[in-house]
Amino acid sequence: MTLLARTDARDDALGELFEPSTFGAGGAEPYAAALRNAENVLYLRRARSEPHALPFVIDAGRWSADADATDLRLLTGITGPVLDIGCGPGRMVRAAMGLGLSALGIDVSATAVRMAVDSGLSVLRRSVFDPMPLEGAWAAALLVDGNIGIGGDPSALLERCAALLAPDGALLVELSQDPDTDDRYDGTIEDASGGRSAIFPWAELGLAGLRERAGDAGLFVAEDWRQGGRWFARLLRA
Repeated sequence: MTLLARTDARDDALGELFEPSTFGAGGAEPYAAALRNAENVLYLRRARSEPHALPFVIDAGRWSADADATDLRLLTGITGPVLDIGCGPGRMVRAAMGLGLSALGIDVSATAVRMAVDSGLSVLRRSVFDPMPLEGAWAAALLVDGNIGIGGDPSALLERCAALLAPDGALLVELSQDPDTDDRYDGTIEDASGGRSAIFPWAELGLAGLRERAGDAGLFVAEDWRQGGRWFARLLRA
């Protein structure tokens, strides 16, 4: 059994004790329900927005589907171990393993981790800010599907990701469609039946904000591209 696949009593204890105020946690747990129902749609709302403000619509089914060509491009040129941060049911972990790469996913959702592990993937229930296997040795770390918003502080998240990378490692980030977006707020997740999560800190970041924050984390934007209606960037150590 490899390091990436290994779990132990300490990991299980962390999972039981770790109840974060993060994406979709608490309340009626609409995030967990959506993962169990691939057709479920979620709505990301600002906790303090006007009552009739339009939410951001999320297709939760995509998280459980196979990686598409847009996803797979993120892994082009990667030869070492891949860490998928906020991996959900493990779409990108499965894609990396399918390319012959060692891969590990982390997520704070017990449901997401259980689904991924049950399908044979290496996934831990853990926050990116917790101790991690292969600290400073990951060839690639992924922040896709809006996960640059984790914790509501992109600067802190970028700094942490930089510490996880090998000296020649790459951080792959999915960005807002608006390059000038640089927004932090408290959000909630709702499902179609009105179930609502606890309030959690979140952020949205476009290319301009990423470039500005990357330097403070010891990174720089080496490349950015649009594909499949999405916008990505590849960051390397400065």
